[in-house]
This record gives sequence, C-alpha cells and structure tokens, in this order.
Amino acid sequence: MTEKTWFITGASRGFGREWTVAALERGDRVAATARDTSTLDDLVATYGEALLPLQLDVTDREADFAAVARAHEHFGRLDVVVNNAGYGHFGFVEEVTEAEFRAQMETNVFGAMWVTQAALPFLREQGSGHILQVSSIGGISAFPLVGAYHASKWALEGFSQALAQEVAGFGVKVTLIEPGGFATDWGGSSASRSVEHPAYAALHEQVVEQRKQRIGTPGDPTASAAAVLNLVDADEPPLRAFLGEAPLGIAKADYASRLETWEKWQDNAVLAQG
Repeated sequence: MTEKTWFITGASRGFGREWTVAALERGDRVAATARDTSTLDDLVATYGEALLPLQLDVTDREADFAAVARAHEHFGRLDVVVNNAGYGHFGFVEEVTEAEFRAQMETNVFGAMWVTQAALPFLREQGSGHILQVSSIGGISAFPLVGAYHASKWALEGFSQALAQEVAGFGVKVTLIEPGGFATDWGGSSASRSVEHPAYAALHEQVVEQRKQRIGTPGDPTASAAAVLNLVDADEPPLRAFLGEAPLGIAKADYASRLETWEKWQDNAVLAQG
C-alpha cells in the first residue's frame, strides 16, 4: 500500500486523535493540528518525524492557509485532508444568542471551508487527493436542542456535495463522514451551551432522555479508525458514509417521511407553477 500524507484538524482528542494514530501506525505521515500542540507531545515522542504538529485555530483563515502550506512544504504532498475540528452547541433556537450561533458556524463551517480552499490548489496540481469532511447524522437529519449545530453541518454537507462535482475532473475525491453517537467528548467539555429559558425546562429533560434512547450504546472512537482507513483506501469512495449502526435507521425514517410529505403536497407544488 502506498504511503499517504494526511492533514488532520482537531487532532488533540476524539476522532482526530484516533485517526491520526491509526494513520501513523500503518506507516503514513500526518500533519496534525491542535489549538494546543502540547496535547500531541506523546505522539511526537512515539512517531518522530512522521508527525508534524501544527498549532491552529481553524476560525483563523490566514492561519489555515499557512498551516496547509507548511504541511505541504514539509512533506512534499498531501493525500488526505480531514476537516475534523468542530464542536456541538446545545440550546433551543430561542435560547441561542447571535454570538453563539456565529461561533458555531465559524468553526464548523468556515473552518472547514478555509482548510478545503487552502488544500485544493495542491490537490489539483498533483491530480489526486481525498477530502474527508466530518459531518454527522445531524447533517442530514435534525433534532431539538442542537439547531445551531445542525445548521452548521447541513451547510457543510451542501458545499461539500457541490465541491465533489467541481473537483472530480481533477482527480480529487470528497467524502462526508456522518457518525452517529460515539464515546467522544462531543457532548461533554468540548460542547458549549446556551442559558436555559424557563419556558423550555420540561422539554429540556424530555429531549435529553430522547437523545440517550436514540444513541443507545455509543460507538468506540478507536474502532472508527478502521472504517476511515477503508474509505481513504477505496478506489471509488462514497460521497457520504455513516459511522455506527444507528444513522442508517434514522436516515431511512427521515427520508421516508420527507418523500411522503412531498408527494402528498405535490398538487400544491404544481399549482404554484401556474
């Protein structure tokens, strides 16, 4: 198998760290970004020059372009670009402040956009490459309490589907990775939360319980690495790929409901056409 060079954002913990380790373990090279690169010191000690730690806050567009350029200069090429950096914001739509909503979009959407734009010239020139956008089952479905997060992932899905069609002729592939619930820190200290509105107190408790039932047993982030390696090694990787057992059932139910509603109201749609 040909050695690959990765650029992974948000590599300090969760999926980003697990996928960084998996790539290094099989002999690939990784430029790994984190806001605090000291979280990568143990990996540098273990894997040496195969790992290039880069300090990066993905909301800084200029820094994104500089980090990608530094990685390309250091390793000579980029094969896999993983936009993993992101977080979840919890709050009902009425509770979310403008600053909270903008911060969610800055990281989850604009951060991925800037890194993608920075990498594309290098991938186009070499005529190959694979961009992995870490979305979520929440990028194609939506649930209460995480409206801002859903907005960010639906935006990521939209520009990435367009991107896949734009760059296919250059030999560049795009895959949206859509995990279900995993035992990462996504809902813990990594998350941000709005101040709760008293009117939604009862609904908060109900939604939290529904989320527990929907997720079931969280997936193992370490085990997810094998599935990701399968995707990057595939000759024809998919545009979208679930991680975990639960997302397929959620997607089927959601899309069946949408199709039923659209068909039910098709006469009204035709009426609007005149």
